[in-house]
Amino acid sequence: MSRTAAILATLVAYKLILIGIGVWASRRTRSAEDYYLGGRRLGPWVAALSASASSSSAWTLLGVSGFAFGFGLSAIWLFPGCVGGFLLNWYVLAPRLREAARRNGSITVTGFLAGPVGTPYRKPIIYLASAIVIVFLTLYVASQFQGAGKTFAETFDIGATEAILLGSAIVVLYTLIGGFWAVSVTDTLQGLVMAATSVALPLAALVAVGGPMELFRSLQAVPIEGFASPFGNMGAAAAIGFIAGLLGIGLGYPGQPHVVNRFMALRAGDSAMITARRVAMTWAVLVYTGMITLGLCGRILLPYLADREVVFLAATDALFPPILAGVMVAAVLSAIMSTADSQLLVAGSALTHDLGIGGGDNRKTLLWSRITVLSLSIAAILTALYGPQQIFSPVLVAWSALGAAFGPLLLVTVIKGPVPPGKTLAAMATGLILAITGVAIKSTGVAGTWGPVLERVVPFTVALLVAAWPVSGTSNHREKNP
Repeated sequence: MSRTAAILATLVAYKLILIGIGVWASRRTRSAEDYYLGGRRLGPWVAALSASASSSSAWTLLGVSGFAFGFGLSAIWLFPGCVGGFLLNWYVLAPRLREAARRNGSITVTGFLAGPVGTPYRKPIIYLASAIVIVFLTLYVASQFQGAGKTFAETFDIGATEAILLGSAIVVLYTLIGGFWAVSVTDTLQGLVMAATSVALPLAALVAVGGPMELFRSLQAVPIEGFASPFGNMGAAAAIGFIAGLLGIGLGYPGQPHVVNRFMALRAGDSAMITARRVAMTWAVLVYTGMITLGLCGRILLPYLADREVVFLAATDALFPPILAGVMVAAVLSAIMSTADSQLLVAGSALTHDLGIGGGDNRKTLLWSRITVLSLSIAAILTALYGPQQIFSPVLVAWSALGAAFGPLLLVTVIKGPVPPGKTLAAMATGLILAITGVAIKSTGVAGTWGPVLERVVPFTVALLVAAWPVSGTSNHREKNP
């Protein structure tokens, strides 16, 4: 069997399993709460692995390994940034959000932040939050579809358009069929595949290089100044900005609606939360350690790659026989699909549940939910085909905007109690505007390595202050969380 045929056979078998899960899940989907939140019955392993896989997209396997390939040892700052985000989510946000959402019956992050019917400014909050979710998750999904396109194009030597259409079709199919149950169970499987690949491929690459000591020696010989330094070829101020920008990625984790809804869906009980935390943190350490190691090894083994974001795929092809290569390629598609399916579902919920499009009985709501998911998928595909072609940058733009708009509000709400409606609207708008402004400034290059700080750290910090700062004489208009 040829390499292409073996990889194709592996992928077909894998995708048939995912579609089968979608058909199974459709039988458990009888209401909007089932379609969007799985009836709040997720077990700890499913919640942890599906949340982890959803937060770690094609950016994690292709983007992080590519970043390490391009920037060298300074990429290690991605590790505390990303793993720190997991810590913030699972130890601060998750337990409090699960209980608060269960008490007030919230199905979506937007509904949770907007408060019950009758809350002042509820409609403006819903409109703004829904617009943010739809726009930036569509951009995010488009980046995932581009990742699918790169994977298929690199593996099967087909055109980018055909590759994007093929990769996106699989995601859309099982998301339409099974909703949240299909997304969560398939994401669990995909999270396991990603973890296994993140151990096996970097280990193989490390062996091929000659071990850790040989890797470090070889990195010092790379003809790029500062490549083997954790601070790169930067002065003190530039290095601080660079490190702060990478650490700031972790601030985006609490604001990702397609991730934190798993906390809302996790079943009740302390044991479920403890198990989920352990699984999620172990997963994060394995995956991010593996991808940074792979990128560094890839610079030694495959120094002349034209596109650094295909180092994962090129290393797979170089180090493994066809059947195992098929599993590795499936891992990339797993990362893509586990994020894109969750994002499509959340974006769809913004239209049908939060904005009330197609509201009515359960059957009518489910029909409109599927129609909106399909419509958003088409918009994301068009963006993937005709928008920017890099994965790393667009993902971080969407990540920063969502993180600054929602993360500070969620943290303040679950720790201190409901934020007054006027401040909710102000904090959300402030985070969004500052994130977009930071992206624009960073794109000009005038801020240098401090650009990512303006994009990620400053918007989050200012929005957090707006949400948390006490205002004398202001009424919450909502019942404070106990």
